[in-house]
Amino acid sequence: MIKKLSELALLIPDAQIVGEDVEVSGIEHDSRKVTTKNLFVCMEGANVDGHNFIPQATDKGAVSVLTTRKNFIPPENISALIVPDMLNALAVIVPYFYDYPARKMRVIGITGTNGKTTTSYLLREIFTCAGFKVGLIGTIQNLIGEESFPVRNTTPNVIDLQKIFVEMLNKNVQVVVMEVSSHALAENRVAGVEFDTAIFTNLTQDHLDFHLTMENYLRTKAKLFDMVSRKGRKQNKHAVINVDDAASTEILKHCLCEKITYGIKNPANLRGTELDIRSDGMKMQCITDLNLHITGIFNVYNVLAAVGAATAENIKPEIIKRALENFKSVPGRFERIFSTAPFEVIVDYAHTPDGVKNVLETAAQIAKGKIITVFGCGGDRDHGKRAIMGKIASELSNIVIATSDNPRTENPEKILDEIEIGIGNKNHERITDRRAAIFRAIEIAKAGDIVLILGKGHETYQILNTGKIHFDDREVALAAIKNVGGIGNE
Repeated sequence: MIKKLSELALLIPDAQIVGEDVEVSGIEHDSRKVTTKNLFVCMEGANVDGHNFIPQATDKGAVSVLTTRKNFIPPENISALIVPDMLNALAVIVPYFYDYPARKMRVIGITGTNGKTTTSYLLREIFTCAGFKVGLIGTIQNLIGEESFPVRNTTPNVIDLQKIFVEMLNKNVQVVVMEVSSHALAENRVAGVEFDTAIFTNLTQDHLDFHLTMENYLRTKAKLFDMVSRKGRKQNKHAVINVDDAASTEILKHCLCEKITYGIKNPANLRGTELDIRSDGMKMQCITDLNLHITGIFNVYNVLAAVGAATAENIKPEIIKRALENFKSVPGRFERIFSTAPFEVIVDYAHTPDGVKNVLETAAQIAKGKIITVFGCGGDRDHGKRAIMGKIASELSNIVIATSDNPRTENPEKILDEIEIGIGNKNHERITDRRAAIFRAIEIAKAGDIVLILGKGHETYQILNTGKIHFDDREVALAAIKNVGGIGNE
């Protein structure tokens, strides 16, 4: 793809070119990835200023830089495109540069506080079963067919996202299923993406360190439904909405397209009925009878969301049923650690009040003995949810072990102090070292108990003030089981 710098400048009001009108072969914000004839984006963040990496970018072949600095004088033989606002400029020029690849595939976006990842994997299974080549963009990994790529954010920045779409298109992907985070919507990372179906799962407290209020958080989530409602190049636009969630009333106001509602309690187009939830799976009715390997009320909602989106995309009920009944699990989402121990150990990503509540309520439905919960709260994130999560964990568990969960630059002891405000005087232990906390939970577990290890799920690291270290709850749980004489199926 080659475009002239002047073509890009015409897209941005008050843009200015300094130097020659060069041809651009790509757009890159990481100087290490720059190649010949690239436009290098000088992003200015809290810790890094892209302008400091212009020499490295030009050495690798950059012919121009994108900047917001007025009166910027580029190095010799380099042009500059000066724009008033960086994020707005990228939102316009990047999708244009890559010829709007998302318009050439069906794109399903999933937003909500909880349930995005599981719903995306359920949909991937359904579309694959229907014979489509599927791309997935999400929290755990990006997938093109069976090929996996690591991720940094739930939704990549606008440059990386458009490149992913291009690669998917080049590899004959027909359907893209993607998680759309509130940060991505706020920062316009999904600019230029024409969504065909948008799913709303739920809205509960999270990310208030970024959004400040629940009202702002909700307004940001609603942007996805404004996007799917816009007239575009494609037909058959749908919004799939969980009407059991209170925020659905506001979300529905933004849905100026076909709507499919789902729920368990309230009247809806799709309802989950005749629920039979067990430790090893569940049965439910929805368009047909389903006998599933996943379990829990929260997964009933995830299944309904996936059925809604698949129906919107005209997938036959018999294919939906076959795919869902073949589906086993998502890494780190109510993931059972199989072993010879006489108790269950389950690892889950739950890191919000509602997420913790959902997992604990599911555990209560299947537990024969006590529920022992190990959890913490992330550092440098929403302080307001810490006491709330402590309260929920103490009310719905028999024993709570409060521990660290990515403390980042914060003092782990301070985080635990805030969690303990919610726990109060109820039965709990405080063990700052996460490995020791997991070992302790498994040491005290008896036959019939369930040990829940919450917060990190699929993550294979722990972020401390000294940096990132390898840490996998599943590995530690297996080691702890072995320590008490059990044998894990590694």
